[in-house]
Amino acid sequence: MSNFPIHTIESAPAASRPVLEAVQAGLGSIPNLFGAFASSPAILKAYTSLSKLQDEETAFNETERQVLFLSISAENGCGYCVAAHTTISGMKGVDVAVVDAVRDGRKLEDARLEALRTFAVAVVQNRGWAGDELETFLAAGFEAQHALEVVLAVAFKTLSNFTTHLSGIEVDGMFAKAAWSKPAAV
Repeated sequence: MSNFPIHTIESAPAASRPVLEAVQAGLGSIPNLFGAFASSPAILKAYTSLSKLQDEETAFNETERQVLFLSISAENGCGYCVAAHTTISGMKGVDVAVVDAVRDGRKLEDARLEALRTFAVAVVQNRGWAGDELETFLAAGFEAQHALEVVLAVAFKTLSNFTTHLSGIEVDGMFAKAAWSKPAAV
């Protein structure tokens, strides 16, 4: 038996059940990530709360949010989250060329999005010290609020990326067409 069960509404701790019910109502199913989170009502609630904050209160538009989530997840080597955000990006109308470039670790043609991508990767790699990437990010028209909200996105994706790594969950069928694995170092 796995140390990290993938819970259903019925098997989840009582405090996780209302959250899983809401996820199922919104998505039509419960993705494996949420089933894994359910072992800890605290992380499940934290993740769904941060998700709502990302969507409703940050200064980033949808494309910028997905570039952030994909960049952070790719840097952390999280195949599950890259597949999930590739699928979500498609549902939200994000340009496929942008998504493919981030998935492949290639430079984005849009200078502003590229500054966002490289800054997010630098924040992850350097644990918040970003140096030149911060200057490029700010020169691209972003502000201090945006920089802090990149930190928020890193915290958000750290919850899902690390939970995926610890639990070893598999990519759900709804995300399978967007399967991804971190490219070998060149």
